[in-house]
Amino acid sequence: MKKTSLLRKYILEDAILVMPGAHDALTAKIVEQAGFNAVTIGGYASSASLLGLPDISFLSLTEMVDCVRRVTDAVDIPVFTDGDTGHGGVLNVRRTVKEIERAGAAGMFIEDQVFPKRCGHMLDKQVIETEEMIAKVKAAVDVRIDDDFVIMARTDALAVNGLEDAVERGNLFREAGADLIFVEAPTTVEQMRVINAEVDAPTLANNIEGGKSPLLSAAELEEIGYNTVVFPVAATYAVAKAVGDLMAEIAATGTTAGFSNRMVSFDEFNRLIGLDRLRSLERSYFQS
Repeated sequence: MKKTSLLRKYILEDAILVMPGAHDALTAKIVEQAGFNAVTIGGYASSASLLGLPDISFLSLTEMVDCVRRVTDAVDIPVFTDGDTGHGGVLNVRRTVKEIERAGAAGMFIEDQVFPKRCGHMLDKQVIETEEMIAKVKAAVDVRIDDDFVIMARTDALAVNGLEDAVERGNLFREAGADLIFVEAPTTVEQMRVINAEVDAPTLANNIEGGKSPLLSAAELEEIGYNTVVFPVAATYAVAKAVGDLMAEIAATGTTAGFSNRMVSFDEFNRLIGLDRLRSLERSYFQS
């Protein structure tokens, strides 16, 4: 089955789809080897990993597409990724969808923030007019080659205009052709329940550690009505903590000996990245 079809199937199944986030090919391989059915790439984690900068629209389309391509080349599971605002108007949205679909992703989302956008859990967001976002959704749906390529529409209107407008936008974006709806940053479980009761579409939940939304388990989110949940920055935060602790150990002791139980070994890492399989493939070309 095509990866696009697989992603669509997972989203529509009764059990909630859990998609951890990856900021590069290595973290995506770890997600896959842990047994998850799909992986997501967010602009927040990619901006941090590729540029060392926050998620406030520094990351360009070409940089994101390159990241997506590297991840899709590294894993066999579907990849769902971030299209930000579409990187401009409706014609820019068309190019964004074309490039991301060509890079091998199984789906993507665009959002209704004003450019330059920012992480949905940051302050001082602004959103474009509903009609402009509807046009962007239509452009995204129209330009995709594979009808199973998943288009999600995200709205940040809850923090700007309130819950009623966010729900209305979600339904209008669904009518415009979006396959999945994401109302960003609800601050209470009650808001989450209203979103899932009143938005007539499959929905996505966003688990951001330290963010504005309640951090609920996948089972709790499934009970509320969500079809999928992403953990877009957890791996990035974990890496930042681990590397920070490692640097502190080296600075204090001049060695990594006391940290070795928190690291994979040389052989374990080579297995993780598939060295044995590649060496075997290499040898096969020399056999008669």
